[in-house]
Amino acid sequence: MTFETVVVADSKGRVFVPVPFEPDTAWGDKVRHHITGTVNGHGVRGVVDDSGEVRGVLLGPAWRRDCGVAPGDRVSVTLQPEGPQRDGMADDVTSALEASPRAGEFFDSLAQFYRKAYLTWIDATKRSPELRAERIADMVKLLEAGQKERPRKKAMN
Repeated sequence: MTFETVVVADSKGRVFVPVPFEPDTAWGDKVRHHITGTVNGHGVRGVVDDSGEVRGVLLGPAWRRDCGVAPGDRVSVTLQPEGPQRDGMADDVTSALEASPRAGEFFDSLAQFYRKAYLTWIDATKRSPELRAERIADMVKLLEAGQKERPRKKAMN
């Protein structure tokens, strides 16, 4: 999505780039929309937040200082969902997430690092379909339990 807008501050002094569209409509229903893109040509990553006054992407003080953006500035913005999205995933993973709305919703709310880690773990089983199915089932259980990442095996001493 590309648009122009005016940077605003809420009553708490936080500075936002307002998002003039409904992210659920544009990118699918999610609890949180992690995004990546640019503001006036400067890279930005974040979450579309709703402060109660403003729905938009929060710009931190260091980012604003380094990029020269302040409340009242008109900016050109390009945003897109960050990380793996369901429409780009393997059918077996997508089906498993659709079969468990709780797991799917939690997966969609995760930052790209966690989504990629789960998918990399599953994709490491290309030569073993039965292990792949087992890992997908394990991922769904972990996501249903609210686990951002799978537990790591402890090294034996």
